[in-house]
Amino acid sequence: MTQGAGQGPDVRTATLRDFRVPAYIHETAGPAPVSPGAQVSPGAPGEAPEEGYTPTQRDLPVINRGDTVQVQIMPEPPQPKASEEHGPLFVVGDVHGYLDELVAALQEQGLVDAEGNWSAGNARLWFLGDFTDRGPDGIGVIDLVMRLSAEAAAAGGYCKALMGNHELLLLGAKRFGDTPVNSGAGTATFQAAWLLNGGQKTDMERLEDHHLQWMARLDAMEEADGHLLVHSDTTAYLDYGDSIEAVNDTIRETLTRNDADECWDLFRKFTKRFAFRDESGPSAVRELLDMYGGTRIVHGHSPIPYLLGDVGSEDESDGGGPVIEGPHVYADGLAIAMDGGVTMAGKLLVRQLPLGI
Repeated sequence: MTQGAGQGPDVRTATLRDFRVPAYIHETAGPAPVSPGAQVSPGAPGEAPEEGYTPTQRDLPVINRGDTVQVQIMPEPPQPKASEEHGPLFVVGDVHGYLDELVAALQEQGLVDAEGNWSAGNARLWFLGDFTDRGPDGIGVIDLVMRLSAEAAAAGGYCKALMGNHELLLLGAKRFGDTPVNSGAGTATFQAAWLLNGGQKTDMERLEDHHLQWMARLDAMEEADGHLLVHSDTTAYLDYGDSIEAVNDTIRETLTRNDADECWDLFRKFTKRFAFRDESGPSAVRELLDMYGGTRIVHGHSPIPYLLGDVGSEDESDGGGPVIEGPHVYADGLAIAMDGGVTMAGKLLVRQLPLGI
């Protein structure tokens, strides 16, 4: 089956615009030589970057091996049980640090009030992963999701989140820094990959232990109302178990072992994309649905302009691409893509399921 994993980048390059691959995660990225201060402008043309924010800043302090951390994953504290009478179900696509856009999208759906507090009673809200990197306030996004989780539970609903490949990337950059890993195509490090994929200095500076604990405990997949919720449009989940519970347990155990090569392999598999896009897409979706349940799969990860073939890479987006106003339903109606391309001057999508309600 065809996957969207691209070839490794040329290590001689120094800017993101030289990486012309379909996926904007460079799986085999090595520690490329970098000119101090080299940086790339934000996605939207003509916009001045916010102070202290750049989609990729190369002069961040390198995390040396002696500075890496070994995080002990603590059990998640018990949460109040949601109301037995479940409210409506909503999903959120990739956020990538765009906090203001997220709050506006949640307000538009009536999920938070003017002050950003939970206002949806027993509604259920799922984030599909990728909270940080590229945008200006990834830690602010995580703080908001954590707060809404507590507020929603107290109101009889819930707000939950899935593990995205950028959570794995940030965890790896913090834990392993520039420790070499076996990438399959030469030497790579989490630190280099994080920098190449929009790692933000301010996010790393504000990253605290409770953020690390929260990310490391996230589930990789879940089923809700017949919708199989995942982050990545890949069949790689099948490598980790034959049930939703098994997949989630296996991934958490992998992170707990703090093995750099194991975590890199997990990150690499989560960067794969486009498994549901081509002629074999419907059968790939059915393979996952048959194994894990549900009648439709809902994912983020691949921006809808990529899926439509209108934009080859994030760096080619000049604001003249397709206007994405809602989710993309494809693969014979079995797959729903939720990444509207907020990093490409697109829209951050929050929608109620099933679609059409």
